[in-house]
Amino acid sequence: MNLFNNKTSKFLLAGCLLNIGGITLVSAQNPVETGEPSADYKPAFAGQTRIAGVKTKTPLNISIINDKLERPWAISVMPDGGFLITQKEGTMVTLSSDGKLKSKIVGLPKVDDSGQGGLLDVTLDPNFAKNRMVYYAYSEPQTKGVLLAIAKGKLSANETAIENQTIIYRATPSYGGKLQYGSRIVFDKNGNLFVSTGERSGSDIRIQAQYLNSSLGKILHLTTDGKPVAGGPFAGKADARPEIYAYGLRNPDGLAINPQTGDLWEAEFGPKGGDEVNIIKPGKNYGWPIITYGTEYSGKKVGDGIQQKEGMEQPIYFWNPSISPGSIAFYNSNVIAEWKGDLFVGALSGSHIIRLVIKDNKVVGEERLLEGKGERFRDMVEGKDGAFYSVTDNGKLYKIAKK
Repeated sequence: MNLFNNKTSKFLLAGCLLNIGGITLVSAQNPVETGEPSADYKPAFAGQTRIAGVKTKTPLNISIINDKLERPWAISVMPDGGFLITQKEGTMVTLSSDGKLKSKIVGLPKVDDSGQGGLLDVTLDPNFAKNRMVYYAYSEPQTKGVLLAIAKGKLSANETAIENQTIIYRATPSYGGKLQYGSRIVFDKNGNLFVSTGERSGSDIRIQAQYLNSSLGKILHLTTDGKPVAGGPFAGKADARPEIYAYGLRNPDGLAINPQTGDLWEAEFGPKGGDEVNIIKPGKNYGWPIITYGTEYSGKKVGDGIQQKEGMEQPIYFWNPSISPGSIAFYNSNVIAEWKGDLFVGALSGSHIIRLVIKDNKVVGEERLLEGKGERFRDMVEGKDGAFYSVTDNGKLYKIAKK
């Protein structure tokens, strides 16, 4: 357990109260993680891992409103409260707000759905109600290898086709492996795109997460035409791609803007252990594969086996053993008032949804929801009704609502 005391913060034993700056926030319990870590690495600061556990007091109703999806990967909320969902093999579907199938969208680009590839993230344009534009990511087969492509198109009025499809960006170089594409797409307040890219996993390519002339292992900042947003942190720098916003990432499958602060948050898979949550700042290096709180799958150290290095950012929070963060989403509704401002993490290998209580950009409590369901929670979204929705690799759409 991580217990610390100073003038402003104290974490007490299970069943007591958590106090930050003299303000009682939540009922604290023992940390939810009890498994053995893959390595005995010490956190850089108190509360960086295995924070005190918390428990939701609001009575919840958990239901499955669709169980016939086909390997869903991403979910977005439509203006009418329904959903647009990507399916890994290369199709999309629209559902009504109660989970019933409305339409299936085919005619999308060919994807390589082997390994971790396929049709991946999907995001609606902020002006979708007027322009019906959709942005999506997929693994595109090349003559040699596969790469992450970002495309856009217009959802037809009958919701059965994406019209005028255009690829706006390709994350290069391509690579023969079939793992770790990243691919989350988030709009910023100015209508530009943040896009996460994986470093593609292989020991022969992952160092490119540190290369500024490579798209891999990055957060990119793009216009809706796929061009670099002007004034980026590496604009004008020789041998650097001007679209790079941040670098040194492994497999960033989680990306979201905190509606309370406007900060960009990211979650990524570590190797064996060391899964991370980061606040992404322009121009910053997040360290992979130089620093990590995980180990190789063999149990050996990654590189020099270091967790801190000057000029490289520390994660806000990390897990060891792995929980495999497939997605993140902030809850911003007043329906479940105690959740407002909290960050939710969809755990794949962990088979649960994590609630992280956030205070002043620090994690001050952790809860596990939907444990024991045997599901891999792939993506999550807050609905128009203030309920929380999550798609799973088993083809289900869960609804978590206030009773």
